[in-house]
Amino acid sequence: MTERTGQPSERSPLTDGATGSETPETAETPPAGAPAPTPAAEAPAGTPAAAGPAPAGPAPANGGTTHCAPSSPGEGPSCAGGGGRSGPTDVLVQPPPPALSPPRPVGARRIWPRSFTDRLTSPLPGVRAMARLAREGAMRPIGAALAEEIPKLPFAPGPIPDPGPDTVSVTWAGHASWVVRIGGLTVLTDPVWSRKILGTPARITPVGVAWQDLPKVDAVVISHNHYDHLDAPTLRRLPRSTPLFVPAGLGAWCRKRGFTTVTELDWWEGAELPAAGGATESKTGARARVRFDFVPAHHWSKRTLTDTCRSLWGGWVLTDQHGQRVYFAGDTGYGHWFGEIGRRYPDIDLALMPIGAYDPRWMLRPVHTDPEEAVLACQDVGARRMAPMHWSTFLLSGEPPLEPLIRVRAAWRKAERPREDLWDLPVGASRVLEPA
Repeated sequence: MTERTGQPSERSPLTDGATGSETPETAETPPAGAPAPTPAAEAPAGTPAAAGPAPAGPAPANGGTTHCAPSSPGEGPSCAGGGGRSGPTDVLVQPPPPALSPPRPVGARRIWPRSFTDRLTSPLPGVRAMARLAREGAMRPIGAALAEEIPKLPFAPGPIPDPGPDTVSVTWAGHASWVVRIGGLTVLTDPVWSRKILGTPARITPVGVAWQDLPKVDAVVISHNHYDHLDAPTLRRLPRSTPLFVPAGLGAWCRKRGFTTVTELDWWEGAELPAAGGATESKTGARARVRFDFVPAHHWSKRTLTDTCRSLWGGWVLTDQHGQRVYFAGDTGYGHWFGEIGRRYPDIDLALMPIGAYDPRWMLRPVHTDPEEAVLACQDVGARRMAPMHWSTFLLSGEPPLEPLIRVRAAWRKAERPREDLWDLPVGASRVLEPA
């Protein structure tokens, strides 16, 4: 049975009728009566069709309370959240976070809106922006940096841990591909085992985990449909019965390729799989389960000339039977969604955060965090630890290959976070999340 999904979307402030404070450099305003510009053809993997100013600052991550500061001498404090009485203790208190949605049935077919353009947090670029990008040619590092730095990229493949049903481990295969072992399950995130993807040079470090060395794959999560995150040749290696958890609107693409258990989710929806090994909940004795929640991201989707934003984009929060949580951010710029994710999913143990593909900033800021923004986002979601990703694999932008690692380490120090909580792994390396 196919379920029609027609509930209103949770839109960003920018697309709910609010007007930005300034016109982005990359937006095109057509003359009165002129047709809107047609979106450009698909850009290289990782290159956005959305550019503009970064969204407003993130939602507060300090328990939902925003403190107000005096706006000028002799005046009462002003709050970013709106009106109300002025006073020295004036605060804007958010309501408690909503309860998690009931788990959706695994594999159910659903009908979605034709477009998710209303979920964008930055406008699509205009002709002027694309012309500037072509003119500047700034989407690849200079040759000298490549020759010097590529041989220094960290690559240290090792065996995949077998932590058991009560412990979590992560292994970085490169880019946004992780082998996450949680609740006794083996979960792949955005698996890309191909040497080359459309529109970009071949990978500059090998895959960190040989395909034949993978344990049985129990599930796959996909963040969005860009070629460096949704790789058809890699998915063809999987049994067609493998459960796939994908964004709304991407199910038809997966079923067309023979997958039989495809679960499409909207933002803030979740689904569950049984934990491995017959584990049970300690309080109820019921079969333990691992929950997969789809959460927002500041990004976009496009795979062909005609499917811009026809499927959703986002990240995933994986939670085991003991409440251990791993947040996989997928591809995202920095913005308000991180604070809300932390509010709804407290006590995240590990955030897998993108730190690369950010230069030039005028083009990529809305959709790709730089290293400093990744550290801020980790703080906003309230994650104790962070593992950087989305660098050291494909050349998608103009920064030197080693720069993301150097900058994220400096940002972590500046934030005065414990060094042992930054899991800056080489490609192929693993870490085990010990139970608290």
